[in-house]
Amino acid sequence: MSLHVPSFVHDFQPGAIHYGRGCAADLGAALAERGLDSALVVTGTNVGANREAMGPVEAGLGDRLAAVFDETTPAKRIETAYDGVERMHDLGADAIVAVGSGSSLDVARFMRVLDAEYRDLESVRAEVEETGTVAVPEDPDALVPLFVVPTTFAGADMSVAAAITYPTADGGRAETIPVAKSNMPTGLVYDPELFETTPTNTLAGSAINGFDKALETVYSAFANPITDATAVRSLRYLRDSLPQLRHTDDPEVMDRAVMGIVLAQYGVSMPEAYKINVVHAFGHALRNEFGLQQGVAHAIVVPQTLELIFEQVDGRRGTLAEGLVVREDVEDEAAAEGAAVEEIRDGLELPSRLRDVEGPTEEGLRDAAVYAREDPFMDLGPEGFDPSVDDLEGVLRDAW
Repeated sequence: MSLHVPSFVHDFQPGAIHYGRGCAADLGAALAERGLDSALVVTGTNVGANREAMGPVEAGLGDRLAAVFDETTPAKRIETAYDGVERMHDLGADAIVAVGSGSSLDVARFMRVLDAEYRDLESVRAEVEETGTVAVPEDPDALVPLFVVPTTFAGADMSVAAAITYPTADGGRAETIPVAKSNMPTGLVYDPELFETTPTNTLAGSAINGFDKALETVYSAFANPITDATAVRSLRYLRDSLPQLRHTDDPEVMDRAVMGIVLAQYGVSMPEAYKINVVHAFGHALRNEFGLQQGVAHAIVVPQTLELIFEQVDGRRGTLAEGLVVREDVEDEAAAEGAAVEEIRDGLELPSRLRDVEGPTEEGLRDAAVYAREDPFMDLGPEGFDPSVDDLEGVLRDAW
């Protein structure tokens, strides 16, 4: 069998990746190699109070630890980024180390933007209203060095996006997501021992979100042979580890899960060729219409989303089968792949119906479908996939 190799450009440049048990000890040396003297640690209150997580980070930084700024929240408020930049300047810190979940990592990335080119809140509002985003310097050297130490599986670390929320003039809040290749972290530290300090419920909710990045990379309109390789390997690691995550203390299960999430992110965050698509559009819709946590939203709608994709297009199910370890002789490949995804979700003990979680209402499903159809990620899905609002509402009603 011959394999067609398409033409493509793969311009993805992640920071230095450190992986392994105990590798938080590399932090001080990583700063020293770049001539950096002191780092402000940016994290949330819960992680900041978790000595099992923070102890290795602080020890790894040693005398290069300036202070711990533990004020980030899941709301990813721009006010927090302003406070963080002020603290960094007061201390004379020349680097940031972001520890924890995606919210801390996003706030830290936006701190870099404010540090490089300060804007007051009114200027940010005006810029977003005029351009739809906040400009980021194109030169990476214009941004303060950033090292990220994730402790959840959401996959917000190997990214060039800096999602942040800001207060609108009418008293509400809105989100902007500046994207620039220059805003890739300088270094990324993946220490499975730190993931083990995170509560299992939090890990499970974030795991399906990270898993979906690999899933969607395969059928993305911007997939290429390089991202196929990393995504398929990621799916194999995650297919093996995630169903066991809640049910074993075997460290090798966590090692494979962390490595799977690292690979799931490789090549996903490429401006003009972003890989996440349909499932994430649903996640945004369910979060914004019902306040549903994104990992929970993904867990519920992934099987139905795959079913719709496979109804309309091939969805590269043969490549997905390689990652999900579906046998070549299976009669219904699409059904087997859906069952594999359900097994991962059920092993993580995540909900499977919208009616079983707080927030969603049956009468609001149409509005959520409209939101998902209008989400820009919806159009980044498989080639030829063009669902109607009715199609998307059908997915949500099947998930109800």
